Amino acid sequence: MTFAATILTLYPEMFPGPLGVSLAGKALARGDWSCETVQIRDFALDKHKNVDSPPAGGGAGMVLKADVLGATVDHALERQPDAPILAMTPRGKPITQERIRQIASGPGITLMCGRFEGFDERIFEARPQIEQVSLADIVLSGGETAALAILDACIRLLPGVMGAASSGTEESFEEGLLEYPQYTRPQEWEGRTIPEVLRSGDHAKIAAWRKAMSEDHTRLRRPDLWERYRNARD
Repeated sequence: MTFAATILTLYPEMFPGPLGVSLAGKALARGDWSCETVQIRDFALDKHKNVDSPPAGGGAGMVLKADVLGATVDHALERQPDAPILAMTPRGKPITQERIRQIASGPGITLMCGRFEGFDERIFEARPQIEQVSLADIVLSGGETAALAILDACIRLLPGVMGAASSGTEESFEEGLLEYPQYTRPQEWEGRTIPEVLRSGDHAKIAAWRKAMSEDHTRLRRPDLWERYRNARD
């Protein structure tokens, strides 16, 4: 079954963008996933095709209009009624690998890309099925970049996209931890060698070392993840 991606955007030319090359691009050519863009401006209700207005109460910038967004979302729902709709916004809930895995196991995804000062809040009140998600604690010029990242995270989990079946599970966040350090040839580089345990051939010791490294790196670099990991184990 093809994983169908629909992107609601003012800049459809940004897609598939980098997802048209490498593993994602090969998967797109095979038909493992599809990419359809919907121009938000096509659903503007006036002759000038306006999609934004000044914020109520005053302030800088412009806000995407609820009536235009509503018509755009309704169009997407007609085409993909079973696909989750994610709105890219720094006010959203941080996206997680767990949620990505859930989405990748379904029929597809609809991604709504914001611009300017964001969305009229009434779109979320009127269409409660829209999930507000954030890629990170940063502000981007628009939601397209975040949408590409989220879509990439989904595509790489589709059956047959990655070479090794274990590639999608032995990575950062999959077990609530950051991934362990990786090494490869040459064995020595600028006086630094590959840890001896990785050259031992003892798979049990290697697995234990990798788990310990994952825990150490998570504890030191991401105390928030470490705290959640510890709480989940208690």
